[in-house]
Amino acid sequence: MPRYKITVEYDGRDFVGWQRQDNGPSVQEALEDAIRGFCGDTVTVFGAGRTDSGVHALGQVAHFDLAEAHPPDTVRDALNFHLKPAAVAVLAAESVAETFHARFDAVRRVYLYRILNRRPPPVLERGRAWWVPAPLDAGSMAAAARALVGRHDFTTFRAALCQARSPVKTLDALDVSRRGDEIHVMARARSFLHHQVRNMVGTLKLVGDGKWTADEVRVALAARDRARGGPTAPADGLYLVEVGYDGPASEDGDPS
Repeated sequence: MPRYKITVEYDGRDFVGWQRQDNGPSVQEALEDAIRGFCGDTVTVFGAGRTDSGVHALGQVAHFDLAEAHPPDTVRDALNFHLKPAAVAVLAAESVAETFHARFDAVRRVYLYRILNRRPPPVLERGRAWWVPAPLDAGSMAAAARALVGRHDFTTFRAALCQARSPVKTLDALDVSRRGDEIHVMARARSFLHHQVRNMVGTLKLVGDGKWTADEVRVALAARDRARGGPTAPADGLYLVEVGYDGPASEDGDPS
């Protein structure tokens, strides 16, 4: 059966998350319904990252099989037609080998977290960034973020319901930068624990507030105790930016 890889953009506010669930609409369900509308096939769409409710994507990757082959551009355009009016768009489609797997073959996932750090509340960016009106020290946040880079037991930054086999992950990069009124936190790894990025951002926000130091972040990491970490940042500001399939993979065995 012909297999297709798609790159997808979506606004997570209207969805219970990527994965099909009984309690509301999901991105996976929207894509599967669009495929059925396009060619009548009932398929399962496999995503590279199972984003939570409210989390957005600029470059989610997924794959699925169809009964008959179609030009990739036709697949892209037909899915976008049948996705309307859902806040989901297929940016690209391509034919891939039947052995390709969007989740298990990924060697790199990149997430962006946006903090809107200004006194006035958001209007256009409402629901798309975490509004923090008090000034944050991005330089201190960046220094503290360096303590988290590398291979560690990230239990302190792991959600209680995380299903990953191991809390040990290799965080390849965690960069913090100020861009005007925004602070961007960029995280890169082969895979992440459930809520790992949001929990790290919530902890770094305490550093930006002057309530924590970089040393306290190191102590929290070493404690391997979720209660010793900072709060979970809201889903609004998190974006799955990129999923990469080229280059060496880290040692992490669980592609969660």
